[in-house]
Amino acid sequence: MSEVQSATPDAAVTWPPAWPRALDADFGPPPPGEYRTRVEDFVVEECLDFAPEGEGEHLWLWIETRELATLEAVRELARACNVTPRAVGYSGMKDRFAVTRQWLSVQLPGRAAPEGLAEALARRGIRVLAQARHPRKLKRGVHRANRFTLVVNGAVVDDAGLAARWERLCAHGVPNAFGPQRFGAGGRNLARAAALLARGWRKRDDRHGMLLSAARSFLFNELLASRLREGSWNRLLPGDVAILDGTASQFAVAELDDTLVERAARLDLHPGGVLWGRGESLATGPAGEHERALVARYPALCAGLEGAGVRLARRPLRVRLGEPRLVRDADRLRLDFRLPRGSFATAVLRELIDHPTLTFETALSGQ
Repeated sequence: MSEVQSATPDAAVTWPPAWPRALDADFGPPPPGEYRTRVEDFVVEECLDFAPEGEGEHLWLWIETRELATLEAVRELARACNVTPRAVGYSGMKDRFAVTRQWLSVQLPGRAAPEGLAEALARRGIRVLAQARHPRKLKRGVHRANRFTLVVNGAVVDDAGLAARWERLCAHGVPNAFGPQRFGAGGRNLARAAALLARGWRKRDDRHGMLLSAARSFLFNELLASRLREGSWNRLLPGDVAILDGTASQFAVAELDDTLVERAARLDLHPGGVLWGRGESLATGPAGEHERALVARYPALCAGLEGAGVRLARRPLRVRLGEPRLVRDADRLRLDFRLPRGSFATAVLRELIDHPTLTFETALSGQ
C-alpha cells in the first residue's frame, strides 16, 4: 500500500484504491482467474457505423495487430507511406498486449498507395485485412463500440456461481469504471497528473492529454465507488443527469416517476457520473451531494482540471453488455460481448475474477 503524493491539499490517495465491486454483496468476492495469458486470449475489434466510400484522397486500411499499440501502428504506417504521423487518422486507442482490429487512414492526395505497402506493413507486425479510399481523414472517437473476445482460465472455470454472476451482469449492467491501464503501474500516471495540475497544466508536458485523462478517470471512479457503496450506481437518484443508452443524449432528472424508474431498470437509461472540468453541473439533490463530496475531498485535482480548460462532461455510471455470450471449453472460458466506445473490458472481468491487475495491485502485462 502506498500513497500518491502531490503538493496539494487533497486527501491522500492510497494505492491500490479500495474501489468496490457490484456483485460482492450478493455473491461474495469472485474466484481467482487468469486472462491475457496469451496475446490471442484478448481480442478487440472496432465497430464503425459506416464504411469507406471507395474514392477520395485518404486511404483507409482495416488492420490487425498483435503486441502493437495504436500509436506504434500509426508511426509505422506514416513511415511506410513517407508522410508525417499527423497525416494518419485513427478512431480509438487499443491495448498493446492484444489482438486488435481497427481502421487507420493515411492522406495520399493525388498519390497511389506505395507499391508493396501491405507487405511492408506485414514485416512490421501489421496485417492489412482490407483497404479502400475515402474523402475524409478518420477522426478520433467516431467508432460506436468495441467487440471483445476474451479467454479466461484458472479456478474461475470450475466456479459454480460464475453463470449467475454473468447473468446478473447481462441483466443489470456493469459498473462503467475506467480500467487499470488508465492509471499506470502503481498509479504513476495519477501521481504525475496531480503534480502537473498543482503547478499548472501545459500541453507540452502532456501532449496527448494522458495525464488529464488519468485525473478525470480517477475522480469518476471515486464517484462511482461512492454510488456502489450506496447501492445507487445502477438506478436513478433525484437530481441525477440521466444518459440514454448507447447515445450522448442526457437530461436532468428533477423528480423520479415510475416511467423513469422502469426505463432505468431495463437499461434504457443510466445515471450519469461527472467527468470533472470547467462548467456548471446539472446534478442536484442526492446526486449532486455525491459530486459535492468529491470536490470537497479532492479540491486541487478538480481546480487543476478546471484551470487546464477541460470541459465538464458526463459518462454513464453503468454500461450494457451487447451481444453477450459465455462459452465453456474444457479448462477455459470464452467471453464475447460488445461495449460502447470508451468502456473497458477489464471492468467486466473485475466482476468475474480476482486478479492483481483488476484490484490495481500490479500493472497490466504489456502496458
